[in-house]
Amino acid sequence: MIEAETLELLEWPRLCRHLSTFAETKLGMLAARNLLPPMAREESQQLLIQTQEVYRLDAQLETEWKFSGIEDVGDALERSQRGGSLSGEELLQLATTLAGMRRLRRAIEAQEAADFPSLHGLAAEIRTYPELEQAIYHAIDDRGQVADRASPKLAEIRRQLKSLRDEIYRVLQRLLQRHATAVQEQVITQRGDRFVIPVKAPQKDLIPGIVWDSSSTGATLYVEPHAVVETSNRLRQHHRREQAEEEAILRALSEQVAAVGEDLERLLAIAPP
Repeated sequence: MIEAETLELLEWPRLCRHLSTFAETKLGMLAARNLLPPMAREESQQLLIQTQEVYRLDAQLETEWKFSGIEDVGDALERSQRGGSLSGEELLQLATTLAGMRRLRRAIEAQEAADFPSLHGLAAEIRTYPELEQAIYHAIDDRGQVADRASPKLAEIRRQLKSLRDEIYRVLQRLLQRHATAVQEQVITQRGDRFVIPVKAPQKDLIPGIVWDSSSTGATLYVEPHAVVETSNRLRQHHRREQAEEEAILRALSEQVAAVGEDLERLLAIAPP
């Protein structure tokens, strides 16, 4: 092991920082910044061969290398292996990383193995698990949220949620129209997870309900009419069911990730630049 002082004298850290500016991915940047000199002649020779092959391959490819979608998901991967549940955003980053690595592997495999033996050796070690990638894309939308299609149960819960919200809006709209003089404006708003309407304080008895908030002057009360309290309670219960089902879906996907964790760690080690 070369001493840190020796590396400083050789300006190795400065060289690594400069090298990192050419990286196309965060993984590549981190790998470059933390790069250590090879400890054996054979390792140096192997790295030189890989570098030469990359240059030759880059020169003869009709299109540029594409590293889009490859993310640093190491922390998320480690957490899944400890039994933790990943977020939708983390799972989506993992799926895009698998897709990006598969594109790179195909670019290498399209070349003659005899011309690029070292790169073909690396490509042979890459397992991208397209079935896991598709499972994630099926369950997680492009915003990183759990999609309705993730499970029939979730789709049904959300259908019921929409029905309950629509019912609440219908009742509140009728109350706004019926008691137009008692409300400050014809709007339906929320306080927390409760749907309320702005009622003039002196006329609050015209629209009996639960007061959840008031304006700074006290002239306006934000009232949840009794007519929608029961429906709002049912809505809250369905929101809890929705959250539980979303968590179950994320947990199941995280377990799939953890099951192939060692292969995915190897993939991340190969992924830079």
